Amino acid sequence: MLFVARMDVVFPESMTDETKADFQVKEKAYSADLQERGIMKGIWRIVGEYSNISMYEVDDLDFLHATFQGFPMFAYMNVKVTPLAKHPNATTDDFFRQL
Repeated sequence: MLFVARMDVVFPESMTDETKADFQVKEKAYSADLQERGIMKGIWRIVGEYSNISMYEVDDLDFLHATFQGFPMFAYMNVKVTPLAKHPNATTDDFFRQL
């Protein structure tokens, strides 16, 4: 199953820059692991915001939820998940080969 997720990060104003930087290092490593394992198919920055759009391919919703909970910044994220299905007008079967 294919999903796209929008993740908006909102840190508390009281969080130190050092703590934020530590979260960013851990987040980068976790994201890289998901990409290497083929769970996260891509990630794109939303210009001008502390947000991203990322694409996931998983077999079940519980696994997807657990994947999101594994993000070090999960407690500071607002996540909106949208399931995707192939459109009948799609001209290719493998979108990712084009990237």
